Amino acid sequence: MSSWESIASSKREALSSSIPPEWRIPASQLPPESQTSVVSWPKDSGFFTSAELEITSLSASELLPRIHSGSYTAENVTRAYCKRAAVAQQLVNCLSETLFDSAIERAKELDAHFARTGKPVGPLHGLPVSLKDNFQVAGKDSTVGFVSWVGKPATTNSAMVDLLADLGAVAYVKTNVPTAMMIAETVNNVFGRTVNPLNRKLTSGGSSGGESALIAFGGSALGVGTDIGGSLRIPAAMTGIYTLRPSFGRFPTRGAKSGLAGQEAVNSVNGPMARTLADIELFSKLVVGAEPWKVDPKCLPIPWREVGVANKLKIGVLWHDGLVEPTPPVQRALKHTADRLRQAGHEVVDWSPELHGEILQVLEAFFVADGGETLKTILEPANEPWRPEMDMYNKAKELPVSQMWSLQAKRSQLNTTYLSRLQKAGLDAILCPTTPYACTENTKFKYVGYTGVFNVLDYAAVSFPTGLKADQSLDVATSGQKSWNEYDEQTRNDYNAAAVNGMPISLQLVAGRLEEEKLIAMTRKVLQSLQS
Repeated sequence: MSSWESIASSKREALSSSIPPEWRIPASQLPPESQTSVVSWPKDSGFFTSAELEITSLSASELLPRIHSGSYTAENVTRAYCKRAAVAQQLVNCLSETLFDSAIERAKELDAHFARTGKPVGPLHGLPVSLKDNFQVAGKDSTVGFVSWVGKPATTNSAMVDLLADLGAVAYVKTNVPTAMMIAETVNNVFGRTVNPLNRKLTSGGSSGGESALIAFGGSALGVGTDIGGSLRIPAAMTGIYTLRPSFGRFPTRGAKSGLAGQEAVNSVNGPMARTLADIELFSKLVVGAEPWKVDPKCLPIPWREVGVANKLKIGVLWHDGLVEPTPPVQRALKHTADRLRQAGHEVVDWSPELHGEILQVLEAFFVADGGETLKTILEPANEPWRPEMDMYNKAKELPVSQMWSLQAKRSQLNTTYLSRLQKAGLDAILCPTTPYACTENTKFKYVGYTGVFNVLDYAAVSFPTGLKADQSLDVATSGQKSWNEYDEQTRNDYNAAAVNGMPISLQLVAGRLEEEKLIAMTRKVLQSLQS
């Protein structure tokens, strides 16, 4: 075993050892590898008490009133979520760090405060919140999937971690990410691959795939991830949960670790992931309401605004981006949603993919502008090999400063032209695929164009489940069509209707920059149209 492999193996063993014996699944109860879905295992196995199942089935919005009324204690809620997260780790490999002991101690302190004063510490009092691995917690690693960062614990907390603690939340786990958080599936040389609890042969997405898997399994009611090219929206879509990709500056990013630190031509943003839209809104209101601009100089001093939206929205539908055609399940969901919106009285128009190709070329150029040098300097100390998914960084050539400036000027012009298009069309929002896929088999997620374009534009975007599921009898691929390019050809060739049968189908609703409040309100109207 090489040195880097030994370091990684020791880290995995330490993670495994942090799970208390009483939360370890007996070998006799482990589901066989052939059992693809494990989401019903907690209920079917008898491993959880009825109280634990009840607690972990509730949304954050449902849990908080029960904690604040004294119906549940913070300790009981925290223990239930710690246990379910521990089980999730054993079944889908979704964690990078456990904070079980400190979380339970924190919950006891919250309960003592509540017993003494009759009041919660804050609006998130007693709510366990899961954190993507790059959020730094003092005393814990943030490896971001790098072997050389094992055993180098943070000395301070990220701003988001402190803010959530001030609101009364309980940090209890950190979740797995791909190497450098720059792969659309969650796999790295330290912890390995996180799989989808709905079907373990399928991906949980990336880079916030540990979060999406944990939430979909019921091991978290509310988590925080990040997004620089789709890293919130892609995993949310793969597991059928909700997320908000905010514009840069709405939520604090200070102290969050990155594999591409200093790459700010396209900014990474933080955002919530949850099982309900109400929880997404709850997080957003509370985080912005905590005035994060007072601790993070890159946060904008914009309070959460109460906005009204028109009864009749004008929504542009991006049926495809001109580069990769959505697979049949996504096409069906897009048509179904557009039809329901029309039936509900909204104006639905076609939105062409003009400029999308150019914007994506700019995005890719920004990501590899340093010639992969940043990643090389992190990999080399442990002699860690490049993962095959990172090949574009390994082969990249560094851009001279003059070319980088030219690229940034081009980005600004593209953003201006796209904004002019939106204004001229008078759209309230764009409805489009989150990804071309309902889901994919592990290793087959290849295209991030539907999300990445809106990172360059810095538009607010929500990925939401449509309520539809992939159906191999309905979602039959059309044969004989000419592919648009190699990505499109690979997407067509890789599409496996049987493999994704039964998986939830998500879409993306996109609003303008810094329109998070309006976007959430519009998403609610879209969901109402789908449910009517």
